[in-house]
Amino acid sequence: MNDSVYNLENQNSNLLSKIVVALERISEAYRAMLWEKAKEYKLSPIQIQILVFVNTHKPKYCTVSYLAVEFNITKATISDSVKSLLSKGLIEKLADENDTRSYTISLSDTGNNLITNLNNYSGELVNPLSETSSENQENLWGSLSEIIRNLHNNNIISMQRMCFSCKYYTTVPEGHYCGLLEKELKSIDIRLDCPEHEQK
Repeated sequence: MNDSVYNLENQNSNLLSKIVVALERISEAYRAMLWEKAKEYKLSPIQIQILVFVNTHKPKYCTVSYLAVEFNITKATISDSVKSLLSKGLIEKLADENDTRSYTISLSDTGNNLITNLNNYSGELVNPLSETSSENQENLWGSLSEIIRNLHNNNIISMQRMCFSCKYYTTVPEGHYCGLLEKELKSIDIRLDCPEHEQK
């Protein structure tokens, strides 16, 4: 028997297969919304993701090398996107005083004016989620955070600034603990992208 998640007989009788395909469908919706926004502003999807990321993260994360790891693509692809964004006047290069070959990226005034329109490209995913109960939302987040952790442990994705990869995070009998905040964390307190994150 074909045990692929796309084999309908298998998929319809196997909950794990259904979940995998459901996650793919959600991913397709996300990509479709991103592409629509990209076409509207004559940008590529990765260019939009770079602009949104640079707008919300510290300068130390806004380098070509870091962005390549963040988005799991090559430095060459990021470099091409950065060059295009520079030519469109949406970002600026800030030279590293200690290394003239290195630089960080920041939004230009034009980029700042555009970012509000770009930030909401995934907003349509919020409405369906908000219609589910708080309990279901919490259970979903707990499951998704564990999936992300397992994908990272299997070297499939990076887990840049999540609690699980932070030096302040430890497990305790009750669940999770943050040494920086000096408090136990509930599953809903686990952060996907923490501004105080320090890599283990």
